Amino acid sequence: MHGGGGGVTSLNIWIAAAILFCFILASALFSATETAMTAASRARMHALEKQGDHRAAIVNRLLAGRDRLIGAMLLGNTLFNIGSSALLTTVLVGAFGESGALYATAAMTVLLLVFAEVMPKTIAINYPDQSSLTVSRIAAFFVTLFGPILFAVEKVVRGVLYLFGLRLDEKHALLSPQEELKSAVDLMHKEGGVARADRDMFGGLLDLKELTVSDVMVHRTKMLALDADAPIADLVREVVAAPYTRVPIWRGGADNIIGVLHAKDLLRALTSANGDAGKIELAPIAHEAWFVPDTTTLEAQLQAFRKRKTHFALVVDEYGDVQGLVTLEDILEEIVGDIRDEHDVAVIGVRRQPDGSVLVEGSAPIRDVNRAMAWDLPDEEATTIAGLVIHEARAIPEQGQKFAFHGFRFEVLRKQRNRITLLRVTPERKDEA
Repeated sequence: MHGGGGGVTSLNIWIAAAILFCFILASALFSATETAMTAASRARMHALEKQGDHRAAIVNRLLAGRDRLIGAMLLGNTLFNIGSSALLTTVLVGAFGESGALYATAAMTVLLLVFAEVMPKTIAINYPDQSSLTVSRIAAFFVTLFGPILFAVEKVVRGVLYLFGLRLDEKHALLSPQEELKSAVDLMHKEGGVARADRDMFGGLLDLKELTVSDVMVHRTKMLALDADAPIADLVREVVAAPYTRVPIWRGGADNIIGVLHAKDLLRALTSANGDAGKIELAPIAHEAWFVPDTTTLEAQLQAFRKRKTHFALVVDEYGDVQGLVTLEDILEEIVGDIRDEHDVAVIGVRRQPDGSVLVEGSAPIRDVNRAMAWDLPDEEATTIAGLVIHEARAIPEQGQKFAFHGFRFEVLRKQRNRITLLRVTPERKDEA
């Protein structure tokens, strides 16, 4: 009799072990599913769904109701964890008496932690997309099965949170969609998945909404403009020598822009006059000047260029005074970087030095310097390097003065009147910080 009872007990133990194994396996499945679904790439799933992958479509549908998905996974995980703990406790208490509860607690802590939590979640977090596709149908089944329970739980949760002043329907994003995209691409660049040039190009494209024409324009101090009352022969000579096809013309004063002269129109007129510049009349071939506010965003200006089928505009401030000019090329350079052709004049604004420092012209735009040197100097308060130094110094520095901020050392090398024309910029080494 005793031997028979022992046989039955042994059989019961094996049955309990099999059930316990299934419970832990189910708990591991729920843990892995929750981790994989929350870590899966929405963009990759969207692309797979467009390619006809039905599993990706299920994942996207589940992620659209993320609260219910997580609730279902937590509910399933909790049920099987409690079930496995209760089962092992019952078996060990029957075998060892009251001390069996302690043995069951210790054993289940190890089993659930290793095999139902850490191991499945480690696999899922390292292969989130493939894991989420693999368990998509199982997750969808349990979300549907637990639907009524989850609905009731969700109502209770929302009610309790409402008492504490939390409104789940009022979602306040910390970052804009553009900032999230830029951060994602920057992270991929740091991880080695995206080249710096591609990151800069993508960031420049997103920045078109944030930047204004005043950030990229050619300042009036560097703008080539010609006197409309000058002899035509002189104008022809100036236009031919200039690296630009469009040149503003003024009358009475450099701020009084009356039109824009196109090199092709001038050469056509010269050809029609058989090379006699004295026979050319400037008014018929000059184009009307197009003025745009300096607060216009680059995105709006790009659309305006396309609509007007031109790519040259003069930038004015709120008082109507000309501040500079902006071209389509200036906007495109914010996306693809510096564009040069055989007629461009190479303006050297950044020169590396053997000692690791960099000589930077004061008028060099911060964004261009950042892109050329892979730096991260802030450009919110100033457009140029000289402007940044003046902003940080809260005064116009004297020649020879040195400053340290934003992880760089700045030395004013040359100054003309109140303009800083040349600086030495040296990145601080990490061991000096």
